[in-house]
Amino acid sequence: MKILGVDPGLQVTGYGLLDNQYGNPVLIEAGVIRSVSKQPLEQRLLDLYTGLNAILTEFRPDVLSVEELYSHYNHPRTAVIMGHARGIIFLTSGMQGIPVFSYSATRIKKSLTGSGHASKDQIARMICRVLQCEKIKGPGDVTDALAAALCHLNVISHGGIL
Repeated sequence: MKILGVDPGLQVTGYGLLDNQYGNPVLIEAGVIRSVSKQPLEQRLLDLYTGLNAILTEFRPDVLSVEELYSHYNHPRTAVIMGHARGIIFLTSGMQGIPVFSYSATRIKKSLTGSGHASKDQIARMICRVLQCEKIKGPGDVTDALAAALCHLNVISHGGIL
């Protein structure tokens, strides 16, 4: 099973593709989709769609895992922008028939570390431990995307209970 984790963002969207080979997740591809902040919103959303569509077409993941929107943003505009990005992610996945699973940030953290309040550094270390690598290359958006993918893998491995 191939799982694509996505960390939604309008300027930077992180992604990480894992292949679950015999119960051991293997990192296939990871990176970011970028848009230019000076572009109009419609162009930035198109850039996200185009980038994600290319990834889905090339790698054909079985499922997509994404972090849920945090409901208590200090800046409501951030929530609206994240909603736009998530909408493009869900639409693009739906157009290709790929199911999307959403998990809260605390559930993602708990599935990896046992604590729903783990730091980003703890999450990054656990991802490297599971994927047997020294360091995740790229910005924190890539780490967050891989965490979402590993969360889904952990959920399905434990029958949905975490």
